[in-house]
Amino acid sequence: MSDWFSVLAARPAQAVTGWRDGRSVAHGAFLTQVQAWRALALRTPGTQIALYLDDSLAFAAALLGAWQAGKTVWLTADTVDASCSALAGQVDAFFGSFPAQWQAMQPAASDACTLPWLALAPDMAALVVHTSGSTGAPQAIPKRLSQMTAEVATLEQLFGAAIGPADIVATVSHQHIYGLLFKVLWPLAAGRAIHAHSLNYPEQLAATLAQRPCVLVASPAHLKRLPEHLDWRGAQTMLRAVFSSGGPLAPEAATAAARMLGCTPTEIYGSSETGGIACRRRQSASNGAWEAMPGVEWRSADGVALLEVRSAHLEHDGWMRLADRVEAAGANRFLLLGRSDRLLKIEEKRISLDAMEAALVASGLAQEARVALCHQVAGERQALAAFVVPTPEGSALLAAQGKSALNARLRACLSGVVEAVALPRRWRYLDQLPINAQGKTTQALLLALLGDSADAAPRTPRVTLLERDGTHVLLSLTVPANLYYLEGHFPDAPILPGVVQVDWAIGQARQYFTLAPVFRGINALKFQQVILPEVPVFLELTHDPAKDTLQFRYFSDAGPHAGGRILFGN
Repeated sequence: MSDWFSVLAARPAQAVTGWRDGRSVAHGAFLTQVQAWRALALRTPGTQIALYLDDSLAFAAALLGAWQAGKTVWLTADTVDASCSALAGQVDAFFGSFPAQWQAMQPAASDACTLPWLALAPDMAALVVHTSGSTGAPQAIPKRLSQMTAEVATLEQLFGAAIGPADIVATVSHQHIYGLLFKVLWPLAAGRAIHAHSLNYPEQLAATLAQRPCVLVASPAHLKRLPEHLDWRGAQTMLRAVFSSGGPLAPEAATAAARMLGCTPTEIYGSSETGGIACRRRQSASNGAWEAMPGVEWRSADGVALLEVRSAHLEHDGWMRLADRVEAAGANRFLLLGRSDRLLKIEEKRISLDAMEAALVASGLAQEARVALCHQVAGERQALAAFVVPTPEGSALLAAQGKSALNARLRACLSGVVEAVALPRRWRYLDQLPINAQGKTTQALLLALLGDSADAAPRTPRVTLLERDGTHVLLSLTVPANLYYLEGHFPDAPILPGVVQVDWAIGQARQYFTLAPVFRGINALKFQQVILPEVPVFLELTHDPAKDTLQFRYFSDAGPHAGGRILFGN
């Protein structure tokens, strides 16, 4: 595996490198794209290139082409203004699909390169990746080529024989180190076919996993949301392995995924800084120990139980100390006990965010919980915010008695964990925790829900009241170009999601009518035309108090956009 670049160049042209929209992509066609990107990179001044492409095969071609031209590639998890602005000060050019103002480049139809395939130096400065941001602001991490080569060799040694020549199907993005390794570099090196598109919908996933022998590269957030009602029998026949990374997979989620998919997920523990460290296949709630990967040494730092690791996956030969607390659990195995950087001081009181989250879940009122430190306002003390996905019991309390009652119950559950001064001052109740393309719930995503960060994108339209009577309202509504809900929906042609249209209709109606508190359902829902940013539309709302219904209609001079009838009750 140490010279897999030469193997790539020598692979037969008719071999299948991947699949795109149901059609195979031949290796010869893939290498032609690599050389086109190489030609573009060779004529581009500078050595630092930012790369973003959603299509994994196109991304792989661009990455290899840039490397063959001697470029260092910077990866970003998204293309929002803040991320691109940070990259602009570090790179010489943008390749791929970035917003227009960054003048991103792609190969021209005439681009080609006939230079021979180069054997790249192991110490080449190949990549700069970014940490996920789950515990703070994303940090840039440089990677030498030898680090990626070592990781690919480790993965093949561990799992290659069991997987065989299986396709690689993923729900995660290749723009982060986990997806990059499992979805792009490892399959390229081993000759496994890559599926170009991430599968975001369970229906797509169930159908694709049933087609050919395959491997699923996923995250805990995706695996725990697999719906039981879909037909997973094809997946049970074809799946050779399921991988999960980005956070711990709860035992009950691992059990449910194994039952549906016929394959117990293999969890991967590591980070952008360290690369892969350990893995586990959780067969029961008590089986939570991690086993170090081949070539990875670990130890517990003296006196503080912090994990230290040493391996060829690191940028140096020495030991690296992590913020994770560990406990030995037998030969080459350890238990993770939480992160030391989730220990804070508020008003000189030491608190553990992990302990607070565990107490919230133990209350029986929260399925999931995250606690984060809010942006500090000058002159005010530090404050925490709690983000909670309620259990059915919690949801019932919220519906019956309101937010203040659920706040009080959860505060009481925390009273044995932290002192009153450190209790969360802000609470958000969610249907599910927000996740990014890597399936991670980041601190930035959580704080954006508070709506008070300096760069928080708006979540509501610009609205003007045009007409109103007792049961009828007509509004003029415009979607801001930087609306939060446009991000990723869709990257090249942003449109307003249908679920947001329904939510806005209900939100606006509650300002003008007395609606029953409980949403009962929706009838005659239709979406006829998309709603685009900065294009005004009208929203007509008609309330029938006797039937507890709300009729809504989005329209413009182009005709109807969407409409339906929403049912409410007590």
